[in-house]
Amino acid sequence: MKPRAIIFGDPDKKNAAEAVKYFRGFSSDRVDIVFDSFGGSSIDGLLPDADIAFTFGGDGTLLSAASHLSSLGIPVVGVNAGRLGFLAEFSIEEIETFFDDVLEKKLPIEKRMLLRCKVYSKGLEKFNRLAVNEVAVMAGKPFRMIELLIEVEGEFLADPRSDGLIISTPTGSTAYNLSAGGPILSSALEAMVITPVSCQSLSFRPVVIPPDYRVCILPMKINRGTWVTLDGQASCSIKKHDCIEVTRAKSTFNVVSNPMRTYWNTLSDKLHWAKKPRYSETT
Repeated sequence: MKPRAIIFGDPDKKNAAEAVKYFRGFSSDRVDIVFDSFGGSSIDGLLPDADIAFTFGGDGTLLSAASHLSSLGIPVVGVNAGRLGFLAEFSIEEIETFFDDVLEKKLPIEKRMLLRCKVYSKGLEKFNRLAVNEVAVMAGKPFRMIELLIEVEGEFLADPRSDGLIISTPTGSTAYNLSAGGPILSSALEAMVITPVSCQSLSFRPVVIPPDYRVCILPMKINRGTWVTLDGQASCSIKKHDCIEVTRAKSTFNVVSNPMRTYWNTLSDKLHWAKKPRYSETT
């Protein structure tokens, strides 16, 4: 019996569509495609049971797929047809080379920690979604600083005035968290990072906390456009006295790793991490 596969991506993106066409050429007789975003399938409910999933696009495509695929508990292969490709580790040529190993589950699979974000208004749940990278509370229009009270495990942590707040996973530590001055965490770790965005107080630095801690964010002073966004994908508007609860999700996002790269290779190659300055030649 052939493995059942899901193909996920944006059919309107030319590079992704071309990569899928190439993929079908060498895979059609080796897998049974049960869902294909590029073949007319649309997500209007639960995805069918499958053994493996392939995403075609950039990191955004992989993040978008996560909320749909994590519940299946199957390995996901990210094929980079976008720009950066930090999470989408494989080129289409590499997938062809390692295709049998992928199907036979001989390649390493990383179980990436997810966050569960719930928003409560007057005690009623109004939002509930998963995040791979981060949960971010953004100031929004008219872009004045906001004041958020942060509790960890029911204990007061801080109530900074800032442009926002980021709760990140190790996977997301190299994304928005890093841009805001947060630390890089190995993807093999399980932890959360609390990082302020342009905080008025220079003494509030990023904090790393255990993965099973419950974080509660209470908006004390916000803008009419303040909102919470997950991975830049899902979002929810926030009102004063809402409660934003962030916890570790029960499920994981299982990503197939490229054996030709390591996490540290990717940091260096994609983000130019710890690269030396380019010195001009002297005569």
